[in-house]
Amino acid sequence: MKLIGIVGSAAEVSTNRQLLNFIKKQYKKEFTLELVEIKDFPLFNQEEDQTQSPAIQRLNRQLLMADGVIIATPEHNHTVTAGLKSLLEWLSFKIHPLENKPVMIVGASYYDQGTSRAQLHLRQILDAPGVNALVMPGNEFLLGKAKEAFDEAGDLIDAR
Repeated sequence: MKLIGIVGSAAEVSTNRQLLNFIKKQYKKEFTLELVEIKDFPLFNQEEDQTQSPAIQRLNRQLLMADGVIIATPEHNHTVTAGLKSLLEWLSFKIHPLENKPVMIVGASYYDQGTSRAQLHLRQILDAPGVNALVMPGNEFLLGKAKEAFDEAGDLIDAR
């Protein structure tokens, strides 16, 4: 099985990237996980359509060929990052690679509540007309206190 992992943070040091790398390492026998960085894409501007740009087209092909997607979102001001929202705008403007694509949402935050509000908002975005992703129901994965959650090897200290 082939999955695409979208790092929802443009930060150089990101606990959400760490989380996706942990998932990639932990489940390497079950699936391959290719990470995509939101910082590699321009901010959405419908007046300057870039859906045919090499970066957007490459991601479109990757998503169409993938069996599913994992989005790791941080939470800023009770929502997803502007970069993640912008990328999702590109993926629903003239192309629709997430339509009927299974998507799992995870998130890591420095604070106790994890990314609960950002994940709720992201579910709404992914359910919007033009996106129509199949968001995985059930348990949320909210990693709070993420700065202390990983050891030096990038593994979760408490992986239960």
